[in-house]
Amino acid sequence: MTWNVLISAPYMIPVIDRFRPWFAEHDIEITVADVQERLEESDLLPIIAKYHGIVCGDDRITKAVIDTATNLKVISKWGTGIDSIDSAYAASKGIPTGRTLDAFTQPVADTALGYILCFARNLPWMDKMMKAGVWDKIPGRALNESTIGVVGVGCMGSAVLRRAKPFGARLLGNDIREIDPAFVAEMGVEMMDLDSLLEQSDFVSVCCDLNPTSYLLFNDARFARMKAGSVLVNTARGPVVEEAALVRALQSGRIAGCALDVFEHEPLPKTSALLGMDNVLLAPHNSNSSPKAWERIHHSTLKNLLDGLRG
Repeated sequence: MTWNVLISAPYMIPVIDRFRPWFAEHDIEITVADVQERLEESDLLPIIAKYHGIVCGDDRITKAVIDTATNLKVISKWGTGIDSIDSAYAASKGIPTGRTLDAFTQPVADTALGYILCFARNLPWMDKMMKAGVWDKIPGRALNESTIGVVGVGCMGSAVLRRAKPFGARLLGNDIREIDPAFVAEMGVEMMDLDSLLEQSDFVSVCCDLNPTSYLLFNDARFARMKAGSVLVNTARGPVVEEAALVRALQSGRIAGCALDVFEHEPLPKTSALLGMDNVLLAPHNSNSSPKAWERIHHSTLKNLLDGLRG
């Protein structure tokens, strides 16, 4: 039997030719989607019925898509997060969702700490001023004078804490589940409720999954709780932060700045007020950049695809 598979994962598409012999070996005929960031429900509904499998990124695989996908045997997510997939409903229809846990922990944690250092040491802004011919010594701070709060102490949050510890910062953590006491003791991290963390942190690193408890977790009320002059770093999921509320907090001076790799709406609309703010650092959902990690995810995703097709 020949399996028909849709490839819509943006990070796999550029190297797809390298895997064509593998697809041929396993009687898989692929269709490569024309996709920039993700396929929406409206993109998938007209085409999904003919496919036995999909290798997806953050495609919106909803109940309606699953109901239409009468031949679908497996959803293989390139990466970890499956919040854009109604995986529970898919499972009820006998369609497994494969993913790779702990896929990008190391590069994403590097990015989070990099952003914290940029704000602590004012590196991007001194560079900009020097290139404009302005010799001005902007005051910074050392991390051992700072408090770093991590929201979500899972794989990524733990990795951020491990990176921050040698700098001597005071470390705070928050999670909806109990964290291993041995890790807490090793890191010297103070676990506390979210509001207390926000009130005390100079830098808040968002590292939690997107789920019903974290959707728009950072809203007007939460920004009002944040320490005056603090900085928000989000390398987790965009909809954890309500961007309109974030813009208000930045414009009012309630918080001093933010760094965002992910956004409530992606790609970031060209009309976003964030694009015109000097105290904001932005990246196009790219903190997972790592050739080593990408290669591992390519092979893991294809294994999950084949396992699902074979049942």
